Amino acid sequence: MTFDFSILATGLQETGISMFLGSAIIGAVIGWGFKKFNLIYLAMHQVDTTSKRNGGEIVAKVLEAHNIKHMFTLAGGHISPILAAAEKIGIKVVDTRHEVSAVFAADAVARMTGTVGVVAVTAGPGLTNTVTAIKNAQMAESPILLLGGAAATILKGRGALQDIDQMSLFSPLCKYCVSVTSIRDIAPILRTALQIAQSDTPGPVFVEMPIDVLYSYELVKREVGAKSDGKGIMNKIVNWYLNNYVDNIFAGAWEPVEVNPLAVHIPMPTSQQVLKCVELLSKAKRPLILMGSQSTLPPVKSEELVRAINRLGIPCYLGGMSRGLLGAKSDLQARQHRREALKEADLIILAGSVCDFRLSYGRVLPRKAPIIAVNRNKDQLHRNSDMFWKPAVAVQADVGTFLVELSEAADGMKWDPDWVATLQQRDKEKEIATEKMATEETETHLNPLAVLHSLETILPENAILVADGGDFVGSAAYILRPRLPLSWLDPGAFGTLGVGGGFALGAKLARPDSEVWIVWGDGSCGYSVAEFDTFTRFKLPVMALVGNDAAWTQILREQVTILGTDVACKLTHTDYHVVAQGYGGLGYVLKRENSSEIDNMLNKAREESQQTGKSVLINALIGKTGFREGSISV
Repeated sequence: MTFDFSILATGLQETGISMFLGSAIIGAVIGWGFKKFNLIYLAMHQVDTTSKRNGGEIVAKVLEAHNIKHMFTLAGGHISPILAAAEKIGIKVVDTRHEVSAVFAADAVARMTGTVGVVAVTAGPGLTNTVTAIKNAQMAESPILLLGGAAATILKGRGALQDIDQMSLFSPLCKYCVSVTSIRDIAPILRTALQIAQSDTPGPVFVEMPIDVLYSYELVKREVGAKSDGKGIMNKIVNWYLNNYVDNIFAGAWEPVEVNPLAVHIPMPTSQQVLKCVELLSKAKRPLILMGSQSTLPPVKSEELVRAINRLGIPCYLGGMSRGLLGAKSDLQARQHRREALKEADLIILAGSVCDFRLSYGRVLPRKAPIIAVNRNKDQLHRNSDMFWKPAVAVQADVGTFLVELSEAADGMKWDPDWVATLQQRDKEKEIATEKMATEETETHLNPLAVLHSLETILPENAILVADGGDFVGSAAYILRPRLPLSWLDPGAFGTLGVGGGFALGAKLARPDSEVWIVWGDGSCGYSVAEFDTFTRFKLPVMALVGNDAAWTQILREQVTILGTDVACKLTHTDYHVVAQGYGGLGYVLKRENSSEIDNMLNKAREESQQTGKSVLINALIGKTGFREGSISV
């Protein structure tokens, strides 16, 4: 690794433009004076010029105090001290094959553990590679701490390696963005960042770590080119400037500092709001709950939330991370015909669900039924309420806490006994029709519904499902039943492809005893199949099922119908199972001739993974059905 610091010293001392730069430095000294170099602070706090310590050690110490167990990364010289210190203190450092997968892995850990997911990447292209995943985390409301390397503060804008305006890049995506300029500021900044990531509506935060706050005093001073002597007035000014710059970074660096977590702010419902909702509920006969991912956030534990829902006895549609909350089968969970149920409901609770495209911007909500909307985020709470719907009660509060308090206040209320039975009957009829369609022979290859039904049959109770794809995954969402709370991972409202490898990595680390399955479309598989190498290196056996129909089918279907062309929508039946083998995993291919033994082959793949400790990719060559006809894609 090389530094460009020396240009400030040698450039001023040896080039013909020293007078120009010297004048600039004199102006800086006069203009900034005590404020620029914190001269009063420097006079009161000693700089330990002999210490070999570095800023990365403080980063690791703060993370340890916040119970961070994993750090995801792709190595880079800008951030090496962070990685080395984290490893030394016992934080597991997991390096991926692409920075975007590192963020997706941190996202999965955050969702499944209720802590902050942490990722560290190098400057410039290392950070730009994370942008899609950070935006996805913002929209999915996942608390993530992104630590980004950067050029030394003194070199920003001077053409340093991988130097870009990173703060402008991430400020629209993150709740908090700050650049560290001295080692003494690392701990308080990180504590604030971790607090903000989890407070109110959770989301990503970005802390920029310039290279000169991460390495030791001796190395930074040497590379800056600061000297204790010099000939001539210009050289003396230059050395004074550079020495004070370095000393300001390290002044007070190793003094005792608080590292424990700051209190997290979570908005809570008022008793008046809950009682108003109870009053509305008392008049309802056919209430309905639409659960969103916010319902799974701390502080309410999953088992407490499940008790609250069962106490209420109100049927629910579960979306996002709330899938699996009620187990694989519950009389209160409805899965099909949501639009019809919404039309018939006489009260609807939006428990973290948002009136965006997923609810047709609110147009599917009935006009006459009262709507109780609960969300931590004010904008999402009222999304499109100026156009298509109006909440009778809008509660800006934690969803889980609201449901628990509502269940206690409404305990004993009863609803139309035929309401739940009607929803369950519709589900059964739809499932029978789907099962029948699964038995039909497709024109080519395997019936994708048959493959998914076989997967549903063999999934263990501790399975975690990672959904990454379009058409195949859209079908899987109707057929596969998550067994447990927090056992379904999908990208969320941003609809990002490529989450599979990173999500599976984070899920397996968060729950090492669970069987993690990636359900991939063949298009999305191409984004992150390289993480099979990461699974292999870290001995993390993951299962993957690829629905390979050699096309971007969700787009193809509409594009051909509307525009009459399949341009840019066709792929080939790539040997993804061979790719997995190349990365140290195991690979199987399912073809039409295997149609009668899909269950057996899936179980064989599971057994071989358990015996060898290797990840497995099952490449299922699939044909087309009419199951997804009429679905909307973007």
